[in-house]
Parts: sequence; structure tokens; C-alpha cells
Amino acid sequence: MRRAIAAAMARSNREIPHYYLQMRIDMSRMLRWLEAENLKRPIKERILSVVPLIKAVAMALGDVPELNGYWIDDRHQPQEAINIGFAISLRQGGLITPALLQVDLKNLDELMEALRDLITRTRAGRLRSSEMTDATITVTSLGDLGVETVYGVIYPPQVALVGFGKIMEQPWPRAACWRFVRS
Repeated sequence: MRRAIAAAMARSNREIPHYYLQMRIDMSRMLRWLEAENLKRPIKERILSVVPLIKAVAMALGDVPELNGYWIDDRHQPQEAINIGFAISLRQGGLITPALLQVDLKNLDELMEALRDLITRTRAGRLRSSEMTDATITVTSLGDLGVETVYGVIYPPQVALVGFGKIMEQPWPRAACWRFVRS
């Protein structure tokens, strides 16, 4: 498996032009909402912080459909379905990126359940073929491991990857501060 992953990543670096963008986003409102929401729920029904991020990617793909598709036969083939590949580490070593299917049509509870199910079946080796082949973009989240920035490798034939790092507290200027800075 590691040999196959290495071959795919080498092919990706060789054939797909990569460029990297990094942006910090104020997550404080989302984290406050998530904390309050999870306090109302039993532990097994709580939503992980990555779930709203995955949903945000799906919503953004609605605005930037050029990132949702494949590059095959020297042309872009946009896809209607938003199927997000999610990087999952395997207990015995290795990494696999099965797809969460039709993320745009799921609410946060449905998406959390789909993610739990996908992780369980991935680690048990019980994935469906569509989950292995239908991802139109990949999301990787290494923030829970303390990683601040992710520079991933696009998995062909996909055309983009979104990496999320650690959610960190930092001061964010408010609108009043911007008026002071601009005057």
C-alpha cells in the first residue's frame, strides 16, 4: 500500500502543477457555537470541529465549481456531485482517502454520522468502491496532531486539496479597530 501511495504522490508532483495558499480564518464564532451545541448532546452524538470545516469546503465548491472535478485527457471535467475525500490514517500504518459522498446535501449531524461510519469502515477494510474512486477533492486535517499548516499533494485526477491545521487562539481585529488603522 505504501508503494502505491508513493507512486501516486510522485505522479501527482510530476504531472499536476502545485501552488500553495495559506490563510488564517477567525474560527472563534464557530468554536463557540460548536461548544454550546455539543454541551446539549450526549458524548456519542457530539460534532467534531472538522465537520463544519468539511461542510464549509462543500459550500465553497458551490461558489468555485472549477475545483470540484477531475483533470483527465488534458481537460478539466467538472463534477456536479461534491464528494470530499477525507484523509484517514490506518492503525497498522498508511493513509487512505475515501470519499464522503454528496457532502453538499448533508447537514452537520448527517455529515458527522457519515464521517464516523467512513472512519470505522476504512479501518476495518470495508469500503465501497465508489468511496475509493469518486472523491472530487481531498480534505486533510492534521490540526488534532498539532500541525499548524498543511501543504498537501493533490491526488490525481483531482484538481485540488484543502488542508486544515491546528485551530489556535489569536487576537483578531474588530471592525472598530480597522476604522482606527485606516484613518
